[in-house]
Amino acid sequence: MPHPIVLVTGGSRGIGAATAILAAKRGYDVAFSYQSNATAAEQVAEHIRATGRQALVVQADVSLEADVLRLFRTVDEQMGPLDALVNNAGMLEKQTRLDQMDVGRWNRVLGANVIGTFLCAKEAVLRMSTRHGGKGGSIVNLSSAAARLGSPNEFIDYAAAKGAVDSMTIGLAKEVAAEGIRGNAIRPGLIYTDIHTSAGEPGRVDRAKSGVPMQRGGSADEVADAVLWLMSAQSSYVTGTLVDVTGGR
Repeated sequence: MPHPIVLVTGGSRGIGAATAILAAKRGYDVAFSYQSNATAAEQVAEHIRATGRQALVVQADVSLEADVLRLFRTVDEQMGPLDALVNNAGMLEKQTRLDQMDVGRWNRVLGANVIGTFLCAKEAVLRMSTRHGGKGGSIVNLSSAAARLGSPNEFIDYAAAKGAVDSMTIGLAKEVAAEGIRGNAIRPGLIYTDIHTSAGEPGRVDRAKSGVPMQRGGSADEVADAVLWLMSAQSSYVTGTLVDVTGGR
């Protein structure tokens, strides 16, 4: 029996890497994209192959339609029909107030987090939906608790982008529910990943964790566990749902 196939976007670091590796441990063959760090991507691929599962690594900028089309075409040709998509690729920029942001920043943040999620979801639906001759599947989008918290003085643009991901997830789930596809989103809170370094504050989780009811930050593995649950048959009656992984925040 063939192994199920998952595509994880942004799989070379953080939550994406943890999800890709855990999926392999759970029996998936794993394709994943990365934007620029080929060395980190190959390290993740080695972890996947060490489990005995296949790893396919593709460089792609998900904000670019041509890259997304090439990504999905490569998966089609080298692995086969997808069973699941994890829309993890995303980014944020340096912490600042809204009145200090320019339109270029907004275009970059919305491009990576919203347009990228849309483009990949579209290609997945065209392959998975029974309307298009597919066998069904699962789409899990990575949102953020920022979507409901707003991220004032830090990342209002990122929060707005993730709010759009939430809305897209709910609408998409209802649209394709009768076509064999479940669509859900994970909203992580303060998680120990290097995204905080790229935003200018490597110690952000430790600074802010006192505001978390559980009094700690979360791990990428804890988020990956929730993603894998939404991908699995254990969540077979769950769609259009936003799952918070936030320690109660």
